[in-house]
Amino acid sequence: MACMTSTPHHILGIDIGGSGVKGAPVDLQTGALTGSRIRIPTPKKSTPKACASVVAKIVEEFRSEIGDSPIGITLPAPVVHGVVPMMANLDQAWVGVNAEKLFSDQLGRRVVLVNDADAAGLAEVRFGAAKGRSGVVIVTTLGTGIGSALINDGVLVPNTELGHLEIGGHDAETRASASAKAREKLSYPRWSKRLQLYYSTVEKLFWPDLFVVGGGVSARHERFLPQLKLRTPIVPAMLLNQAGIVGAAAVADARYPVPESVAGASARASEPNDPALWDTPA
Repeated sequence: MACMTSTPHHILGIDIGGSGVKGAPVDLQTGALTGSRIRIPTPKKSTPKACASVVAKIVEEFRSEIGDSPIGITLPAPVVHGVVPMMANLDQAWVGVNAEKLFSDQLGRRVVLVNDADAAGLAEVRFGAAKGRSGVVIVTTLGTGIGSALINDGVLVPNTELGHLEIGGHDAETRASASAKAREKLSYPRWSKRLQLYYSTVEKLFWPDLFVVGGGVSARHERFLPQLKLRTPIVPAMLLNQAGIVGAAAVADARYPVPESVAGASARASEPNDPALWDTPA
């Protein structure tokens, strides 16, 4: 039987969140989605098996476009060599599971699993607000919690979880996340004071060259980012809600590159540093 292949650099990325599972193929030349994004609500009992069934539905929808290419999947949790050591926003049955193997077995194809904030960070470095920036870039996502990605000269340091820094006796994300703002009905000026403390602390610990701020609230960045007084430049993310999808697809392509005979030598030649940019643990 002839081997199916995907359109060059069109890789499926899937982003599993606490409320929804989203997926679309990505053109890794441009970072654009090549079709309409599919979103399916996360199962109420969000076990690995239940979420894998939802992922399978999304894969089936795009089967004709992606062929037998690998897929990238994000989780709202650390991922260590495919294993989920802790879980905050999905069912606790995930803890200790080799989820990368579970998805691969369920889908019958190669799968790469990555932390959702790490995926978003890598997408911003390659296609978004941090494109072309060297040095230390910290991407944060302000949402239910505070996700983080730490990237040095294009290489990811995975699973940093900087939202859980203890600041003033509090877990930082319980005080400075977007959900904390909503829960406590904080005005933007009051919330900005908490963000100031958070980003000042991270700045003193890591001395980054750039902060990129993502999450849905970044669409209203003009209401809070100008209030922050930092040494480090701080800018809004560009890819918004599709960053996780784009980053997941790019990580999958880095682990299992499309063969030259399929993608074309010229496409690879245009990005000679691609393997280093998408370095991530197996």
